[in-house]
Amino acid sequence: MPIDAVNDFVIRFANVNGSGSASANLLFARSILRMGVPIAPRNIFPSNIQGLPTWYEVRVSEAGRLGARGGADILVAMNPQTFAQDFAAIESGGYLFYDSTRPISQLLTRDDIEVLGMPLTEICAAEYSDPRQRQLYKNIVYVGALAALLDIDLQAIETLIAERFKGKDKLIAANLHALKIGYDDAKSRFRCPIGIRVRRSDAVGDRILAEGNFAAGLGAVYGGATVCAWYPITPSTSLAEAFERNCASFRTDPETGKKNYAIVQAEDEIAAIGVAIGGGWNGARAFTTTSGPGISLMQEFFGLAYFAEIPVVVFDVQRGGPSTGMPTRTQQSDLLVSAFASHGDTKHVLLIPDGPGEAFEFAASAFDFAERLQTLVFVMLDLEIGMNSHLCAPFRWDDSRRFDRGKVLNGEELEHAVEFGRYDDVDGDGIPYRTLPGVHPTLGAYFTRGTSRDRFARYTEDAAPYVDNMERLLRKFETARGLLPRPVLKPAARSTRVGVLHYGSTAAAMDEAQALLAEEGLHVDTLRIRAFPLAPEVAEFVRNHDQTFVVEQNRDAQMKVLMTTDLGIAPARLGSILHFSGMPITARFIVREIAARLRRPAAAQTLERVS
Repeated sequence: MPIDAVNDFVIRFANVNGSGSASANLLFARSILRMGVPIAPRNIFPSNIQGLPTWYEVRVSEAGRLGARGGADILVAMNPQTFAQDFAAIESGGYLFYDSTRPISQLLTRDDIEVLGMPLTEICAAEYSDPRQRQLYKNIVYVGALAALLDIDLQAIETLIAERFKGKDKLIAANLHALKIGYDDAKSRFRCPIGIRVRRSDAVGDRILAEGNFAAGLGAVYGGATVCAWYPITPSTSLAEAFERNCASFRTDPETGKKNYAIVQAEDEIAAIGVAIGGGWNGARAFTTTSGPGISLMQEFFGLAYFAEIPVVVFDVQRGGPSTGMPTRTQQSDLLVSAFASHGDTKHVLLIPDGPGEAFEFAASAFDFAERLQTLVFVMLDLEIGMNSHLCAPFRWDDSRRFDRGKVLNGEELEHAVEFGRYDDVDGDGIPYRTLPGVHPTLGAYFTRGTSRDRFARYTEDAAPYVDNMERLLRKFETARGLLPRPVLKPAARSTRVGVLHYGSTAAAMDEAQALLAEEGLHVDTLRIRAFPLAPEVAEFVRNHDQTFVVEQNRDAQMKVLMTTDLGIAPARLGSILHFSGMPITARFIVREIAARLRRPAAAQTLERVS
């Protein structure tokens, strides 16, 4: 039976990288959003510049289930190279839309889908003489055809085209013409609309569509950052670019044109973190942005920031590893390397947002935490959050909010101080007082060093001062535990003894999975972790459940490891649900894995890893 659905489907575009399809696919997605229907668009792209397969997926869900779902109800097949694998992903009862200028033999292998062939290349060859125009406008032609097939309001697409090419009337006219060609041809060729349709709604509300990297870059501006040192690396580059664009708007003197910020594209990742640490030492709010390979290179400098107690923020937009790994795929596999970065005994603060809203909030707060704690703070994004667009509430900012600079002594305070010891814990919270360069002509100076020292920053390798210092740093870590964002509890509709812990970009899939499990009579409480060191509520959640699963996107159960080391939770109390293919985790995957374990006889249950 053909799928019959209104405002609830997944469409996947299979294209060739560099063919100009990206703007057309985005036009399609935004037209549905303009009709008031929630969407979740995702780019799945190769790490080369041109020629390899690329995919663009749009999940349409009026109910607001916007995590990756898996499968496709409609496949727009524009790449013969990947046709076989794309074809297999179509749901039973789904639709294939393809360029039928050249027949494809694989079309004969399934009788449970509806095939919609349209000779796009032939149509464009007859309409356009220029080869580049034929390629570019073919994308707009298929958008027009999809508008007819799915009953999308053509006016919504036309308005978007006018906005996109404002001031370029010739381009507007040309794109509208290509759109109409596709629309009219589909109307004459197929029964329109098909079983899957888009209907106007008001389910979007005031939500905005934003990328996590943009949100974090903007959050850094609002958080008071004035120094960004970075080296280009996928998938974090757009975060630095967003910071620069927003600084140009918000940190440039309107009268003089003076830039009240510094952005340094360093020669490599090591130099970038060095510049950021230097900015933090001088009193600026400074950061770098990178991904896994950069985190690996920056290890020694991380140790310096930790031991010399210099505030700095690192945005880690995680991708598939190890080594070069999968540069354009998503994972949550940098937790351990970040939490314990550098040699020796180190423990670092991690903030773990679930999407653009928290990326903005945590980016701003990270600078407060870094200065309050005088330490390195990691904001752990991933490619799914950073480079894809997500519906979220508009970013909020309280104009009365003031930056938390922590324990910084000014010149007057130094003159009245009995004595100043840079690493002297006078309050018992592990955090000493610091001074900024030049704050006083004779007082408050100290030697910033990465070697062992006493409370007054005097070099020593004696055991007692070293142990005293390391224990104080551990007290500071415990102070951080009480400051950081608390986990978010989402209880089941019914009382249950089964719990699921998750974090970051698993949030949307986990929320949907919780609802789907309930429909099967399997009720689970969920707790979303948002920071490391872990809050006491995490241990309490585990104690309150007979079975607890930890859902994460890496091979080695890295959050589970942190739970056992940081909170002393017995590993046997935790079952791992692990997804590390590089594609976003789906609700279907979570439901399948949890349901299988809950329905397994108790004696046969194991805690094996799954991929």
